[in-house]
Amino acid sequence: MNAIKLCIVAISILPMLVHAQPNNQSPQQQERIVCSITAAAKYDIPANIVLAIAEKEGGKPGQWVRNTNGTHDVGPMQFNTSYLTQLAKYGIMPEDVARSGCYPYDLAAWRLAVHIKDDKGDLWTKVANYHSRTPYYNGVYKADLMVRANKWADWLDAFLKGGIVEVVQVQKTDSTPVQAQPEPITPVYKKPMQIHAASMAYIPRKIMVSSD
Repeated sequence: MNAIKLCIVAISILPMLVHAQPNNQSPQQQERIVCSITAAAKYDIPANIVLAIAEKEGGKPGQWVRNTNGTHDVGPMQFNTSYLTQLAKYGIMPEDVARSGCYPYDLAAWRLAVHIKDDKGDLWTKVANYHSRTPYYNGVYKADLMVRANKWADWLDAFLKGGIVEVVQVQKTDSTPVQAQPEPITPVYKKPMQIHAASMAYIPRKIMVSSD
């Protein structure tokens, strides 16, 4: 997806945000929504999942949170510094993910796309790897993430009608990193990504955003 198409997506979203709960959304929240949706569109992953993770992480520009293992979670998407160590050779620095604007969301969406492509398990286990691969912590994060993702699917369905979103039902069943400047490189994977969901009692909708 090129920059012009992404701008069309962003421009389409902004007027709707003005009319969607204007008294309840701060500029930071509006940035979170617009950046999450455009990043999801750029990397072909469900927009409501990116929104759910952004909300759950609840980070702020410039924020550093120290973990018990000595790493830090940085910026709006609380991107862990353990990943930044391996990305430093590509010119990606902590200040890049700590800043305001959409780059931290692009980097997080790239990372989610890689998790979806490369990791084992169902979709929700894969995206919860953003937080932790430890089964217990992954499971706790995943359970809350699914609830938030379903809420955001409802929000998107209500406010972003008009041809730029498609509602997709997840069926029940019984690497090249980005660069900081000028904008991230699309990670290498075959499209469409094949998602194999494990048997689960409940899997909420996912919403894919497209500018086509």
